[in-house]
Amino acid sequence: MIFQHLIAITLAFCIDSIIGDPPNWPHPVRWIGSLISFFEKRWNKGKNRKAKGVAMLISILLIVGGISFLLIFMSYQIHTLVGIIIEAIIISTTIARKSLKQAAIQVYDPLIQKDFEEARLKLSYIVGRDTDQLDEDEITRGTVETVAENTSDGITAPLFWAFIGGGTLAMVYRAINTCDSMVGYKNERFSDFGWASAKWDDVVNWIPSRMTSLMMIWTKKPVTFSRKKVWQIVLRDAKQHPSPNSGWCEAPVAAMLGIQLGGTNTYRGIVSHRAKMGDPIFKQTAQHIQLTVQIMGRTTILFLITLWILGGILIEMANTWL
Repeated sequence: MIFQHLIAITLAFCIDSIIGDPPNWPHPVRWIGSLISFFEKRWNKGKNRKAKGVAMLISILLIVGGISFLLIFMSYQIHTLVGIIIEAIIISTTIARKSLKQAAIQVYDPLIQKDFEEARLKLSYIVGRDTDQLDEDEITRGTVETVAENTSDGITAPLFWAFIGGGTLAMVYRAINTCDSMVGYKNERFSDFGWASAKWDDVVNWIPSRMTSLMMIWTKKPVTFSRKKVWQIVLRDAKQHPSPNSGWCEAPVAAMLGIQLGGTNTYRGIVSHRAKMGDPIFKQTAQHIQLTVQIMGRTTILFLITLWILGGILIEMANTWL
């Protein structure tokens, strides 16, 4: 099945690169979000909220994983080609390479024209922080951080789990990630109910984020430092990020571009201080958004090639053992 998975993953990558996520098309993530809202409204109250949050996560994973498995299994029973196509379509809904690039460019275009009001508005669509007072440096930082972090969350991580378990595990990953994005907050409403979702999101992103970090460094020659120095900065800064995984994607981008990410953000007027990534050699400008998108694009292609290499090794090992 590894070979079929690899073909489906590659086809999914192409589908997403060409079509992306048209806003008016039905999308499994929206259905998963509706399912999460259904459980959250009914279970996130009263006592034992942590246990209820665990039950919600398990229920959603069983539903999403079960439906995905049945669709893919039945498709392969019809014909291998049908199975690959259906699996590829399912995997393509779990990755967001084109939409991530489009979101970044929608901030870049007005920013390069010094239309800060429009750039702030577009940035507000992709970040949770307050954007109404941000200057060019901070607008750039918000966009670069989002693209860097989501290179793993939105592209390489679902590809990794698709490699491990096909479209079923890719959808299970996306369900975990969606649960975390909706209820995995450390506030009064979600700190207990979203505990399991947040923890499992950390677990499933642990390996992909570090693989992505390594590959980022080899996709583009660093502006100032050697690759060895970039890796030293990653090891120095990544662990300081509040997320155990996000820093592994933000730190290499910061080090490679010679900029500093992190710092002070505000969320609905509440100030939050985040550890800084990289060294501030250059002032951040709109051009750094384009460079980050370039790193994202090359990293995801390198990640796909790596999966084919790993798949070839596993297939050869299996043939040898047989």
